[in-house]
Amino acid sequence: MTAFGDHVSTSVEDGIGTIRIDKPKMNPLDSGIQDGLGEAARELGRDDSVAAVVVWGGEKVFAAGADIKEMLDMSYTDMAKRGRVLQEQFTEVARIPKPTVAAIEGYALGAGCELAMACDFRVAGSNARLGQPEILLGLIPGAGGTQRLARLVGPAKAKDLVFSGRMIEAAEAQQIGLVDEVCELGQAYAAALARVKPYVGGPAIALRAAKEAIDRGLDGDLETGLATETHLFAGLFATEDRTNGMRSFVENGPGKATFHGR
Repeated sequence: MTAFGDHVSTSVEDGIGTIRIDKPKMNPLDSGIQDGLGEAARELGRDDSVAAVVVWGGEKVFAAGADIKEMLDMSYTDMAKRGRVLQEQFTEVARIPKPTVAAIEGYALGAGCELAMACDFRVAGSNARLGQPEILLGLIPGAGGTQRLARLVGPAKAKDLVFSGRMIEAAEAQQIGLVDEVCELGQAYAAALARVKPYVGGPAIALRAAKEAIDRGLDGDLETGLATETHLFAGLFATEDRTNGMRSFVENGPGKATFHGR
């Protein structure tokens, strides 16, 4: 296990990395945790032994939001500086060049919901509650919530959640596309591991390219996205995995290739 500050750590087992947040009782995402998340994301992103990453807040709560007490006396100037850093740290999570999944038990609110949305997938226990309640503080989401939420669920549903500040249960979150899977209470971490286990031993370079093509394409127009896809597609023809994959398909049929991440 590697620690990044007092409340963020990483571990790796069987090719899957875990970023763990642990600050009882509610995992408030203070500036130290925010910075730790960015450092942990960079570390696991560079680790070639890691095929996928789970972000987990423990058995009781994912993260109940930013630390309001820390922000209470911050000025405009303070937040103009810190807000950009906060977004950058969550962007580090979003840019992990491997499949990522948030394992959500209990609350994922405000910055907690924004952190979950920075992952590729979200698995939630049946008791999970998600939302962007910043409007109830006279604020708006500031760590990607207005942007990633709209991209996941569409602008109308995103406006409903952001304008009202209401919490939604796991079942509704799955219905609108904010959550990808709902599991039994206490099983979110196990379900998240099961979701990303198939990527262990997979074509790591192709998975990285697929994630980059989709994410970068969403940030621009279709023509630019298609150009990005073509560039990344052609680049994979320089990899050993592509050679092994295509040769195995021709000789043995689909799904039998061995990949080495080269």
